[in-house]
Amino acid sequence: MPRAVECRSEYTYAQRPSALLWAGRRREVAAVLAEWRAPGGKGFRVRAVDGAVFVVTYVEQFDEWQIQLIGDASQTTQDAG
Repeated sequence: MPRAVECRSEYTYAQRPSALLWAGRRREVAAVLAEWRAPGGKGFRVRAVDGAVFVVTYVEQFDEWQIQLIGDASQTTQDAG
C-alpha cells in the first residue's frame, strides 16, 4: 500500500509534504501554509495544486500520516466588502 503522504526528507524524516493521496487521487502540494511541532509529531497546513486545503499530521510514535480536508477551491471567500 502506498504511503498517503510523500515528503521531502533532507535532514530529517517528514520535513515537508510534497504530495498526498486523498479520495483515490494523488494531489501535489502547491504551498505549505503553516507548520508546527507538537508532542509526538509534526503538523502542516497545505494547499494542493487544485486549491484544496488540508491539515497533514505525522504521528511519530506510529510512523503514520493523518490527513484532514479543511477547505477546497469552492469555499473561497467571496464576501470582500
